[in-house]
Amino acid sequence: GSSVVQYAIFWHLTLESRSGSVMTLAILFGFLPQAIISIFAGVWADRLNRKLLIMGSDAVIALTTLGLAVSFLSGITDLWIVCLALTIRSVGAGIQTPAVSAMIPQIAPPRQLLRVNGIVGSVQAAMSIAAPAIAAALYASWGLQATFFLDVITAVIGIALLSRIPLAKIDRSAEGEPVGYLADLRDGLTYLWRVPVFRWLLGYLALIMFLVVPPSFLTPLMVVRTFGDDVWRLTAMEISFGAGMVLAGVIVATWAARFENRLRLIALAAVAFGVVTVGLGLSTVFWVFLAFMFLCGLAVPFFNTPMFTIFQERAEPEMQGRVFGVVSIVTAVTMPVGMGLIGPLADHVSVELLLVITGAITLVAGLWGLRASERLRSQVSAPVAGAESDTPGAPPTTPGAPPTR
Repeated sequence: GSSVVQYAIFWHLTLESRSGSVMTLAILFGFLPQAIISIFAGVWADRLNRKLLIMGSDAVIALTTLGLAVSFLSGITDLWIVCLALTIRSVGAGIQTPAVSAMIPQIAPPRQLLRVNGIVGSVQAAMSIAAPAIAAALYASWGLQATFFLDVITAVIGIALLSRIPLAKIDRSAEGEPVGYLADLRDGLTYLWRVPVFRWLLGYLALIMFLVVPPSFLTPLMVVRTFGDDVWRLTAMEISFGAGMVLAGVIVATWAARFENRLRLIALAAVAFGVVTVGLGLSTVFWVFLAFMFLCGLAVPFFNTPMFTIFQERAEPEMQGRVFGVVSIVTAVTMPVGMGLIGPLADHVSVELLLVITGAITLVAGLWGLRASERLRSQVSAPVAGAESDTPGAPPTTPGAPPTR
């Protein structure tokens, strides 16, 4: 439901404005609040019941969407009301994201984490195929408001399902006396900074997320300007991307054991991002463009899944909320910053040129990542404690501890 609304809103703004500046505003309001709230959300995910955090944030998102639907039905469709709704939805996502990422290791066996994350990625990719198709059908037949009501209905169903999953609050008694919030936050940042592989992953994530802004957010603008403003074209673009993600998620889940060098896999995915982004910019035929969108989607799980799995395997359970809070901050900040710098350029130069330039830079970053992955490989090759166990939540070893030579 949330995906359907997100697609519908961005398509609505794209079709109505055809402006890179308007899209930049939408991205800023859609992602920057998530970055700000994630500073607090990571600590909450370690201190509070993660399930309740997820359910509560989902309920707030649904109520906000319902309010937006009422506003549109009342004739209030100004950009500011859309940006306000995007802001509140972004805050909810910022609270929810680190809690979800930290919850998975609580209920999944450690040695199956990469496989589980691959399956989760496939499910999300399947939604990315269904969501744009549903959004297009509802948008064309009953207008933007219909997508809003669908989000509310699916949120109620999702909350009901999640409420039936038993999930205990993380026991942090081993840490000693409770500390203040700021100390908790400082401990999380220190914990990440002292592990070289964590520092590298966060920096590399920020770099690649900045560079993939054009294929992520400006391709709808390219479709409307270059190929036509038909909704089916935007739908076909998203379905092609989602189909690639589904296939890659299945591959990761099926052959998880073969992907031992996960850092190299991340860097290879970055190389693929670079090549495909250049291909998107050089596409002059819509079907060729769709083929490159499929390949772009194919690369995403090979970048995201091993990266998140490394964090889940190497971070202690009581620290994972803060770890993924910082990860969420990185992703939520770099996207709007990238859009703020690159998006307005789309009103002065072609999106195709922006894709070619950023794609070439991404390719260089991917090749650099391949060299760095060999240097850091030993830090993630040591076996994780509990990796042979099927007991969820088995504690991992000290993250980044180098093996004895």
